[in-house]
Amino acid sequence: MTNQFHRTLNFMSLFVAIVAVLLGIFYNEFIALAATNYIINGIIIGTGLFGIGLCFHEMFRLLPEYHWLSEYTHGRRNLKLPPHILRQIALILQKRPCRIYADTLSGMMDMVANRFEDARESIHYITNILIFLGLLGTFWGLVTTLGSFSELISGLTMDDNVMTSLQQGLSAPLSGMATAFTSSLLGLGASLIMSFLSHMVGRAHNAIYTELGDYMAAHTHTVDCETVTQILPNIDLNTQKITAAVTDIERNTAHNNT
Repeated sequence: MTNQFHRTLNFMSLFVAIVAVLLGIFYNEFIALAATNYIINGIIIGTGLFGIGLCFHEMFRLLPEYHWLSEYTHGRRNLKLPPHILRQIALILQKRPCRIYADTLSGMMDMVANRFEDARESIHYITNILIFLGLLGTFWGLVTTLGSFSELISGLTMDDNVMTSLQQGLSAPLSGMATAFTSSLLGLGASLIMSFLSHMVGRAHNAIYTELGDYMAAHTHTVDCETVTQILPNIDLNTQKITAAVTDIERNTAHNNT
């Protein structure tokens, strides 16, 4: 279990390191891209860095869960309760250390799956925000480009300086196009990084879920057909006794009322 956690964490660290090395190699080009619109691009870069930190924070939050589950599945009891995801499961298993029933297993696993989904919700939200910021920068740049072209065409006069005016007026539309393309590039690139890190966090969650499911399935109590056959006559007899008792109570109540 712990090896699986460290392997996933190493993959994430290696991926981020490769991205950092590539940014260092193409540092001048990256700064030139970011400088085309430092407000929108700066927000995208800052959101991406926050998302990367959030993914690593979620991984380190899983470490106590890994340790608890590994210790518990190896037969050790009276452990310190896990802090978040498996806490309710740990409380149930402490009160019922032996076998559990099959109908309880599904509810417990659904509880764990919902907690994992809630933990990944923030990461998915940051990924969507990066895509939105990239599209926002794209449309912002296109609007700026169209407005600049409109001003350029309306300001042109057929004189000797038309070429000079055209050259000077093209700087604003080109700046808008640069904003559109660079914000799209940065937004999509940051969302791809977040998607990979989110996938690795999901793998860590699945490792816990699978290990817990295998352990609980091995300690699940199922009722066989022979047991059901033995119990059904007793249930039928008790039902008849309850029906007779209710009938007697109704008769006594009616007699007293009369």
